[in-house]
Amino acid sequence: MLTVRTVKHRVRIDAAWGSLREREILHVRLDFEDGTYGEGEAAPLEPYDGVPTAVVRAALDAYAEIDAPPDELLAACRQERDLPHALAAIDLALWDRRARLHDTTIAKLINPDALDAIRVNATIGAEDRAGAAEAAARAADEGFTCVKVKVGIGDDAGRVSAVRAAAPDTLIRIDANGAWTTPREALANLRALEPIGIELCEEPIHGADELAEVRAESLIPIACDETFAPEAVDVVCLKVARGGITAVLEAAQLADDVYLASSYDGPLGMRAAAHVAAGLKLTRHCGLATGGLSVREGLILLS
Repeated sequence: MLTVRTVKHRVRIDAAWGSLREREILHVRLDFEDGTYGEGEAAPLEPYDGVPTAVVRAALDAYAEIDAPPDELLAACRQERDLPHALAAIDLALWDRRARLHDTTIAKLINPDALDAIRVNATIGAEDRAGAAEAAARAADEGFTCVKVKVGIGDDAGRVSAVRAAAPDTLIRIDANGAWTTPREALANLRALEPIGIELCEEPIHGADELAEVRAESLIPIACDETFAPEAVDVVCLKVARGGITAVLEAAQLADDVYLASSYDGPLGMRAAAHVAAGLKLTRHCGLATGGLSVREGLILLS
C-alpha cells in the first residue's frame, strides 16, 4: 500500500540547492501472506538529488506487482527497476518487518550491543549573522555540542564567525552542498573559514577527483555526501534515503569514518537512520535532528 504524506517544516530551510518549507514523502506498507508486515518510506528531494517524486512513485507502483517472498523481494525489485530512492522504501519496510518479527529494534538487529543514544548536530540555515548567532546560542543552551552551518549561500565567513562567537565551545561543521564550482574556489573559501575552527566541510565541491584535489590542500577535513567517494575524502556522510539500511551498511564497510544524516526525510527514514547509527556505534555527531525524533541535550535516545 502506498500513501503520499506531506511533511511541513517549522521554518524555511535554505541551502545552496534552494529553499524548502514542506515536502512529499511516499509511505509504503508491505503485507505478506504469513500475516507479517513492515513499513518504509521513500524521500526523494528533486532540487537536491535530482530525483522526481513521480519517478519514484512509478517505481514503487511497479514493485507492487512483484510476487516474491520477503527474503527475495529486494533483489526482485532491484532487477525490475534499480532506483535507490524507491528501493529504500522496500528495504526499510523489510527491516521493519524483521524487527517486529523478532520483537527487537533495528539497531539491535544490526548489533546486539548497539548504542542506547546517538549524538546529533543542530543545523543552522540562517542567511544573516544575527540569525545565525541566535540559532547557535539556542542550540548550545539546548545541549547541542555540534552545529552544522550551511555555506555557499552568502556572507559565509561573517555568519560562521557569528556562530563561533555565540557558541565558543561548540564543534562547527559546514556544508556547501557542492556550491563551489572549482577546487581553487573551494580552497579559497575554506582557507578563509579555517581560522574560525571547523570540524569538517561537507561536499565543498561535487566530483571524486575534485574532492580529492581539495582534500590534498585543505587544512579542514573534507566529507563527501552527494558524491560517494570514500577514497577521496576524510569522512563519509551516508543517508538511508539513498538505497535504504542495507545500502548504508554496505557503504559503511568502505569507509573508515562515517556519520549519518538525512535529506529532511519523514519519520520512518529518520528513525531508521538513528537505529543504523546506533547499530554501527557511531561516535561522530549525526545530522538527524531535523524533525520527527525527540532530541534531548543533543542526543537521540533509542532505549
